[in-house]
Amino acid sequence: MLNYYSYEHITSTQWVTFVHGAGGSSAIWYKQVREFKKHFNVLILDLRGHGDSKSILKTPFQKKYTFDAITEDILEVISHLKITKSHFVGISLGTILIRNLAEKKPDLVKSMIMGGAIIKLNLRSRFLIFMGNLCKSIIPYMLLYKLFAFIIMPKKNHKKSRSLFVNEAKKLYQKEFLRWFKLTAEINPLLRVFRMKDLKIPTLYIMGEEDHLFLPSIKNVVEKHVKASLVVIQKCGHVVNVEKATIFNTKTIKYIHSIA
Repeated sequence: MLNYYSYEHITSTQWVTFVHGAGGSSAIWYKQVREFKKHFNVLILDLRGHGDSKSILKTPFQKKYTFDAITEDILEVISHLKITKSHFVGISLGTILIRNLAEKKPDLVKSMIMGGAIIKLNLRSRFLIFMGNLCKSIIPYMLLYKLFAFIIMPKKNHKKSRSLFVNEAKKLYQKEFLRWFKLTAEINPLLRVFRMKDLKIPTLYIMGEEDHLFLPSIKNVVEKHVKASLVVIQKCGHVVNVEKATIFNTKTIKYIHSIA
């Protein structure tokens, strides 16, 4: 089972589950946990090979890494804690996992909050992945990760979130990074389904106005999905929960209360 941390509220029956992105860990939610604990029951976890899950997961490392398999890891923790319904908050690739989970277990998902959401890869994103696949066996993985982080978060005001993700990624092993990178082969077909199929689950996309790779496609999806809404945070890049934590917390907590 994945490493996780759960915090139970004295009166609230609402659960909020946080899912980080590739190369991150539960540590990236450090600006959210204190505030969310005041209102809800909170679950944060480390995906396989990340954070403290890398030291407790052994057998799953030998299995093929797929979005379905990693989604099942999350569901195993939720089942273990006997959570029957939860709001889900994700960042970056974590939003893909949440959307995949909602596809499989829609009754479990009360709402989805998608920070720095990925719903479509533009030409630049696809070229990045192509070059990564081309070079992943010859370039040290941290050099590749730093390059990706800089392209996704290029501005001076993105430096803090860029450094956070790079420092967390340093805790991965080379082999683990490559296992996760192979998931890129699944992304395009999966995202195509997500764009076409509206699950009609309340969904808040919360994006930085400077998230140049992913924001345009989110705007298109929000126009088509009936229960989707979008908040764009000014002077902010991809990792909205770190760069603009106060705004992120205020908007998302208010949204969850409106659903609950």
